[in-house]
Amino acid sequence: MRRVFGVLAALALLAGVGVALLWPGDEPDGSDEVVTISGLIGSEKREFFADPDVVAELQKQGLKVTTDTTGSWLMGESDLAKYDFAFPASLSPAEEIRKQRQIKSEPVRPFYSPLVVLAHRSMAEVLKENGLAGQSSSEPAVWTLKMDAYLKAVQEGRKWQDLKGAGSHNELRGLLFLTTTDPSTSSSGALYLATVSYLANGHQVVSDDAGVGAVKDVVRQVTSVQGDQKTSSDGPFKDFLSGVGNGPVLAYESQMAALTAKGVSTPGGSAGDLVVLYPDTTVFSDHTLVALKPGAEKLAAVLRDDQVLRDLEAKYGFRPQADPGALGKAVQGRQGPAYASDLAAAGVQQAQVPTVAVLNKLINAAKGK
Repeated sequence: MRRVFGVLAALALLAGVGVALLWPGDEPDGSDEVVTISGLIGSEKREFFADPDVVAELQKQGLKVTTDTTGSWLMGESDLAKYDFAFPASLSPAEEIRKQRQIKSEPVRPFYSPLVVLAHRSMAEVLKENGLAGQSSSEPAVWTLKMDAYLKAVQEGRKWQDLKGAGSHNELRGLLFLTTTDPSTSSSGALYLATVSYLANGHQVVSDDAGVGAVKDVVRQVTSVQGDQKTSSDGPFKDFLSGVGNGPVLAYESQMAALTAKGVSTPGGSAGDLVVLYPDTTVFSDHTLVALKPGAEKLAAVLRDDQVLRDLEAKYGFRPQADPGALGKAVQGRQGPAYASDLAAAGVQQAQVPTVAVLNKLINAAKGK
């Protein structure tokens, strides 16, 4: 048989004709043609797109993806003409980009991540002792932050020293607040203001100027108490892990879950010291891909539908829209904080997010404008 293939090859060369010879069992993989597309993404997805397994799977699907990063709320102000897609961390900036560029096609939300609070266990225990946090009796024991009680304590200007049980923890000093990103540049900071305004407005979405006026003092307070704010979600998260600052930090669940899923030790190797608290009222960050050019629509589809990519999304802490249970499988058996396998069962509710126009007014109010 091999002699027959050799003769065929010789005849082809003599005839000046190039042919592809397949040994028995060989098949084309359909990946000869790879299209390169570029996108502007939030920093929280940088490592996902750089992962060699993600790169390889995308190539199998005929795609090579290059990316630049910026804050989600800055994307609309960026030069998007050179990109094939924009991929902010939430729906609101994606909708703003669609409006600006008059894009008719629907954006795709391949995966999402709820906003959570990261704290050291000593902080969580003090919050729990003072009725500001709770812990489930299930295994693993999932922590929640009681947002109404917490916001009331912040509005009252309470300090850590005012709380029962804080006296034995020298690191618990100063005003009680959450560290967040700058809401004018970063999606997580803007979504925090959406949550605060929703709570302060009697668990109703702020929808007009009167509503903005009613909550402007509280959104200003939760922002100004922080001082200087980072422009993207990477900053506060890395500061927290490196021990900069003592207070709890608002982050995407995906940021911490990615470390757990990959078996990365936390600083000092003490995984038990870090706690993920799920605010009982929070916002889910819907990572939303806007196709600016036709080639990007395929990327959106494979990120949503390809099982290999969905498993890799879970590896990076995201919850695939089509397979939200994938995250639980990715962190199962790993050392680290407890994660809610079912957000609804954990008592986590979503706050309604205002329109982009109203949210911009809330951001201005938070900045004292």
